[in-house]
Amino acid sequence: MDQRQLLRGIPLFAGLSEDELDALLEICRVRSCSRGELLFSDGEPAEGFFVVLTGKVKVYKLSAEGKERILHIVSSGGTFAEAAIFGNGLYPAYAEPVQKCSLLFLPKDAFLSLLFENGRMAVNMIAGLSHFLRQFTMQIEELTFKDVPSRLARYLMEVSERQCETFELPISKSQLASHLGTVSETLSRTFRKLTDEDLIRVDGKMITVLDFERLESLAEKCKDV
Repeated sequence: MDQRQLLRGIPLFAGLSEDELDALLEICRVRSCSRGELLFSDGEPAEGFFVVLTGKVKVYKLSAEGKERILHIVSSGGTFAEAAIFGNGLYPAYAEPVQKCSLLFLPKDAFLSLLFENGRMAVNMIAGLSHFLRQFTMQIEELTFKDVPSRLARYLMEVSERQCETFELPISKSQLASHLGTVSETLSRTFRKLTDEDLIRVDGKMITVLDFERLESLAEKCKDV
């Protein structure tokens, strides 16, 4: 997939004309990154935001004790750090590839100039930021009201897109534990529980959903609080 085709499929740039896409591509810079390379740190001045061409990037926070909490795993076609170019202009988290990546970097000043000239892109930006706000609200609800089996079930439903019976986890199980707000040992027990209940089958990072209906029911279950 070329850069123009990929950008056209991103909601943030939906509906842009060919000339507008040309203007966007003129300010983009392609960046190749290795696994584990730090793209930016929490609190750094935001110089721009990114589009993932290939690979995957984790966006995460660190506790005072240095414990990692993954906020997002961004795959091909996804964007990250766009909210940082507004407000106080600081990156609110850390970001690094979980595998070799190719990224498009959009510099802050040049992109904002395009945004001021293009009302459609500005509306798309607002919609995109609203989507991220809903995602964060859902994460808070998940951690507050759902136990680990329910969180894992929802994650598996999302990754499978409720259609693919067999798929590969896009991140390691230790990273998944962080993303779900738990520890590796608890996640392993939860995988065993879902396997014993014939909801899924696990072979390394390959997951097969055996019963979508029961898995979805578990994903919606709230814990007693």
